[in-house]
Amino acid sequence: MATAKKAPAKAPAKKAAPAKKAAPAKKAAPAKKAAPAKKAAPAKKAAPAKKAAPAKKAAPAKKRTPSAAFMKPLTPSAALAAIIGDKALPRTDVTKKIWEYIKKNGLQDKAKRTMINADAKLKEVLGKAQVSMFEMTKLVSSHLK
Repeated sequence: MATAKKAPAKAPAKKAAPAKKAAPAKKAAPAKKAAPAKKAAPAKKAAPAKKAAPAKKAAPAKKRTPSAAFMKPLTPSAALAAIIGDKALPRTDVTKKIWEYIKKNGLQDKAKRTMINADAKLKEVLGKAQVSMFEMTKLVSSHLK
Protein backbone atom coordinates (compact mmCIF):
# COMPACT_ATOMS: atom_id res chain seq x y z
CA MET A 1 0.00 0.00 0.00
CA ALA A 2 1.53 3.32 -1.01
CA THR A 3 1.67 5.99 1.64
CA ALA A 4 1.81 9.68 0.84
CA LYS A 5 4.85 11.57 2.10
CA LYS A 6 4.09 14.55 4.23
CA ALA A 7 5.72 17.81 3.23
CA PRO A 8 8.31 18.90 5.81
CA ALA A 9 7.22 21.67 8.14
CA LYS A 10 8.15 25.05 6.66
CA ALA A 11 10.59 27.22 8.53
CA PRO A 12 9.46 30.81 9.10
CA ALA A 13 10.34 32.73 5.94
CA LYS A 14 12.33 35.94 6.04
CA LYS A 15 10.52 38.92 4.68
CA ALA A 16 13.33 39.98 2.38
CA ALA A 17 13.91 36.70 0.52
CA PRO A 18 11.05 34.60 -0.84
CA ALA A 19 10.97 31.05 0.60
CA LYS A 20 11.63 28.13 -1.69
CA LYS A 21 8.62 26.00 -2.36
CA ALA A 22 8.89 22.35 -1.40
CA ALA A 23 8.29 19.79 -4.14
CA PRO A 24 4.60 18.90 -4.23
CA ALA A 25 3.88 15.72 -2.24
CA LYS A 26 2.64 12.71 -4.16
CA LYS A 27 -1.08 12.35 -3.95
CA ALA A 28 -2.38 9.23 -2.28
CA ALA A 29 -4.49 6.89 -4.39
CA PRO A 30 -8.11 7.99 -4.28
CA ALA A 31 -9.92 6.21 -1.49
CA LYS A 32 -12.40 3.58 -2.55
CA LYS A 33 -15.97 4.67 -2.33
CA ALA A 34 -17.77 3.13 0.57
CA ALA A 35 -20.59 0.82 -0.36
CA PRO A 36 -23.95 2.49 0.07
CA ALA A 37 -25.54 1.63 3.37
CA LYS A 38 -27.93 -1.27 3.09
CA LYS A 39 -31.48 -0.77 4.11
CA ALA A 40 -32.63 -2.84 7.00
CA ALA A 41 -34.36 -5.94 5.78
CA PRO A 42 -37.96 -6.31 6.88
CA ALA A 43 -38.33 -8.72 9.76
CA LYS A 44 -39.05 -12.24 8.54
CA LYS A 45 -42.04 -14.07 9.81
CA ALA A 46 -41.42 -17.20 11.79
CA ALA A 47 -41.91 -20.35 9.75
CA PRO A 48 -44.92 -22.40 10.81
CA ALA A 49 -44.00 -25.43 12.87
CA LYS A 50 -43.76 -28.59 10.77
CA LYS A 51 -45.48 -31.73 11.82
CA ALA A 52 -43.17 -34.59 12.67
CA ALA A 53 -43.03 -37.17 9.91
CA PRO A 54 -43.86 -40.72 10.91
CA ALA A 55 -40.67 -42.43 12.06
CA LYS A 56 -39.28 -44.72 9.41
CA LYS A 57 -36.92 -47.50 10.26
CA ALA A 58 -33.48 -46.54 9.01
CA ALA A 59 -32.01 -49.14 6.72
CA PRO A 60 -28.75 -50.46 8.12
CA ALA A 61 -25.79 -48.82 6.39
CA LYS A 62 -24.38 -51.17 3.82
CA LYS A 63 -20.74 -51.91 4.42
CA ARG A 64 -18.63 -51.26 1.36
CA THR A 65 -17.40 -54.51 -0.10
CA PRO A 66 -14.01 -54.49 -1.82
CA SER A 67 -13.73 -55.51 -5.45
CA ALA A 68 -13.18 -59.22 -5.88
CA ALA A 69 -10.31 -58.59 -8.31
CA PHE A 70 -8.28 -56.77 -5.64
CA MET A 71 -9.01 -59.34 -2.97
CA LYS A 72 -8.13 -62.41 -5.04
CA PRO A 73 -5.02 -64.01 -3.50
CA LEU A 74 -2.11 -64.07 -5.94
CA THR A 75 1.09 -66.09 -5.69
CA PRO A 76 4.32 -64.04 -5.78
CA SER A 77 7.32 -64.98 -7.91
CA ALA A 78 10.50 -66.22 -6.22
CA ALA A 79 12.13 -62.77 -6.40
CA LEU A 80 9.08 -61.09 -4.86
CA ALA A 81 8.68 -63.87 -2.28
CA ALA A 82 12.12 -62.94 -0.89
CA ILE A 83 10.63 -59.56 0.10
CA ILE A 84 7.01 -60.26 1.08
CA GLY A 85 6.97 -64.00 1.82
CA ASP A 86 5.73 -66.93 -0.22
CA LYS A 87 2.06 -66.90 0.84
CA ALA A 88 -0.61 -66.01 -1.68
CA LEU A 89 -1.77 -62.44 -0.92
CA PRO A 90 -4.22 -59.95 -2.45
CA ARG A 91 -2.71 -57.05 -4.39
CA THR A 92 -3.49 -54.61 -1.60
CA ASP A 93 -1.49 -56.63 0.93
CA VAL A 94 1.40 -57.08 -1.51
CA THR A 95 1.70 -53.29 -1.84
CA LYS A 96 1.54 -52.87 1.95
CA LYS A 97 4.29 -55.45 2.49
CA ILE A 98 6.54 -53.82 -0.12
CA TRP A 99 6.09 -50.43 1.57
CA GLU A 100 6.94 -51.99 4.94
CA TYR A 101 10.15 -53.32 3.37
CA ILE A 102 10.97 -49.93 1.81
CA LYS A 103 10.42 -48.04 5.08
CA LYS A 104 12.29 -50.64 7.17
CA ASN A 105 15.37 -50.45 4.92
CA GLY A 106 15.21 -46.67 4.24
CA LEU A 107 14.91 -47.06 0.47
CA GLN A 108 12.80 -43.96 -0.13
CA ASP A 109 14.87 -41.19 -1.74
CA LYS A 110 15.65 -38.40 0.76
CA ALA A 111 15.45 -35.52 -1.74
CA LYS A 112 12.45 -36.66 -3.80
CA ARG A 113 10.16 -38.79 -1.65
CA THR A 114 8.22 -40.20 -4.62
CA MET A 115 11.30 -42.10 -5.79
CA ILE A 116 12.36 -45.53 -4.49
CA ASN A 117 16.03 -46.49 -4.49
CA ALA A 118 16.12 -50.27 -4.99
CA ASP A 119 18.51 -52.50 -3.04
CA ALA A 120 19.68 -55.89 -4.39
CA LYS A 121 16.43 -57.77 -3.54
CA LEU A 122 14.12 -55.02 -4.78
CA LYS A 123 16.17 -54.50 -7.95
CA GLU A 124 15.39 -58.10 -8.99
CA VAL A 125 11.68 -57.30 -8.81
CA LEU A 126 11.71 -53.77 -10.24
CA GLY A 127 14.50 -54.20 -12.79
CA LYS A 128 15.88 -50.68 -12.17
CA ALA A 129 17.99 -48.98 -9.52
CA GLN A 130 15.41 -46.21 -9.02
CA VAL A 131 11.69 -46.09 -9.80
CA SER A 132 8.79 -43.82 -8.89
CA MET A 133 6.26 -45.10 -6.38
CA PHE A 134 3.59 -44.95 -9.08
CA GLU A 135 5.61 -47.08 -11.47
CA MET A 136 6.48 -49.55 -8.72
CA THR A 137 3.05 -51.18 -8.52
CA LYS A 138 2.99 -51.67 -12.28
CA LEU A 139 6.38 -53.42 -12.20
CA VAL A 140 5.39 -55.58 -9.22
CA SER A 141 2.20 -56.81 -10.93
CA SER A 142 4.29 -58.78 -13.43
CA HIS A 143 5.60 -60.86 -10.48
CA LEU A 144 2.12 -61.95 -9.35
CA LYS A 145 0.23 -64.96 -10.74
